[in-house]
Amino acid sequence: MRYKSQLALLLVLAASLGVSLASASIDDYYLDIMLSVGINIILAVSLNLVNGHTGQFSLGHAGFMAVGAYGASIVTLELGASLARVFGGAGPLADAATFLVALLVGGAAAALCGWVVGVPSLRLRGDYLAIVTLGFNEIIRVVLQNTKADGPFGGALGLKGIEPHTNFFWVFGIAAAAVYTVSAVVNSTYGRGFLAVRDDEIAGESMGVNTVRYKVVAFVTGSFFAGLAGGLYAHLRTTISPEGFNFMKSFDIVVMVILGGMGSTVGVIVAAVVLTVLNEFLRDFEQYRMIVFSLLLIVMMIVRPQGLLPAALFRRKQA
Repeated sequence: MRYKSQLALLLVLAASLGVSLASASIDDYYLDIMLSVGINIILAVSLNLVNGHTGQFSLGHAGFMAVGAYGASIVTLELGASLARVFGGAGPLADAATFLVALLVGGAAAALCGWVVGVPSLRLRGDYLAIVTLGFNEIIRVVLQNTKADGPFGGALGLKGIEPHTNFFWVFGIAAAAVYTVSAVVNSTYGRGFLAVRDDEIAGESMGVNTVRYKVVAFVTGSFFAGLAGGLYAHLRTTISPEGFNFMKSFDIVVMVILGGMGSTVGVIVAAVVLTVLNEFLRDFEQYRMIVFSLLLIVMMIVRPQGLLPAALFRRKQA
């Protein structure tokens, strides 16, 4: 079927809208877990474009998430009332339009940061790139932490009183858009350049592939969706602080990509669901969470280093 991807996207959007309208009948605890799963799917799929499909190794995805979270939150906190008047005053449609603008601002700010970081650093490879992105993550966290408490970023205490605009439709609608965008790009003629960069960068350059451009495009696209996820996260929790976007958050996202299977969209989605639910089960044993995650990662690397659902599995099926 020629348009099966577009049809699947529309079906997911329709289903998300239906569940969102009926969400009042869902227990708040389980709804919160489902929304957390959706946000983690966006983060994992977007990082998979960089780490899995393009073969780079970024450790700073939480930094782009923080940029999106703070950018979107500042728009709704500082400009929410003005934007609502522009879109027709108080009401669900005006709130939705305001939230959409806030998310796009947060995503655009994260994409801009991705471009600023990516252009000079993506000429590096391997461990060097990982160190640069990790440094970016820490720079964002420290800068936010050292702003004035009465300023727009709220200092070390962060931002509070953010409107709870995030719902099932926004989360899973954007998750579906992220999956569709990444899949469409990678499986297109243009997207073969990402795979060329991953498989053999030197051979790709010898064939005329501009590897730096492809790496920057992947980095900016992944950063944009990380920013959207950050905006959704902020308007779900209603309170954010710099410590919520530290290295451990980036580590969680990297683990999802590795366990799911580098370059496997289905695999990272499954891993995002499993690890989010597992994290909830370990809530009462927070001090042991990282031990469990680390052991799980070690066991997976020994038993199944290609991940839960490796990309090669789906390529064989399509062949």
